[in-house]
Amino acid sequence: MATSVTTAGRPVAAADSGRLAGFVQWIKGHRQASGYLGIALGLGAVLFVWNLWSTRTAERTAGARLEQARLAVDSRNYKLAASELSQVVENYAGTRAAQEATILLAQAYLGQGQSQQAIALLKRFAPGAGKAYQAQAYGLLGAAYENVAHPKEAAEAYQRAADAARFPFLRAQGLSDAGRAWVAAGDTARALAAYRAITEGADSSGAAIEAKVRIGELTRGAGGR
Repeated sequence: MATSVTTAGRPVAAADSGRLAGFVQWIKGHRQASGYLGIALGLGAVLFVWNLWSTRTAERTAGARLEQARLAVDSRNYKLAASELSQVVENYAGTRAAQEATILLAQAYLGQGQSQQAIALLKRFAPGAGKAYQAQAYGLLGAAYENVAHPKEAAEAYQRAADAARFPFLRAQGLSDAGRAWVAAGDTARALAAYRAITEGADSSGAAIEAKVRIGELTRGAGGR
């Protein structure tokens, strides 16, 4: 079998052998440096394993705490739920459980009529929320703004919820909420744009039918689709 050669005509195997011999020679001549390198690599491996183990442990612990808080939310014990969820959010930041806890905490605030607290929480959380939580975060933010009679801000939040939605029916819901809020804000043009986006989308459920009704109401039947 012929030996593979490089473009310069040198055998590949010989080149690899030369590099290996050079590396071995360097180690022999730099025993202290190579020892430090080995220690550094060993420490790096230990830190990687430790970080992986710590992350998984944190996720499990946060998940257990989250389930306890969820029971309080389901039973409408919002005060207890808010206390438990706040601890999960603070102590396990960066975990999926902490993101879900933030959503539940906002719901607990809204359940207690504490819309301003929900707004403050969601304004910080929503822009950087994971894809699985962002649409819901903006939807809750819109609801909180509606509760304090800020329809323009509510409409903008609902629009972001629609933009972040991963499914057509959720996008339609966000646009429908945005349309309602734009009407309350006195911006008919944006309300119509939101409703028309529903009718032009892939969703053919009741949201599209309702959107056509709203378009008819806003245009008094002239030019509405």
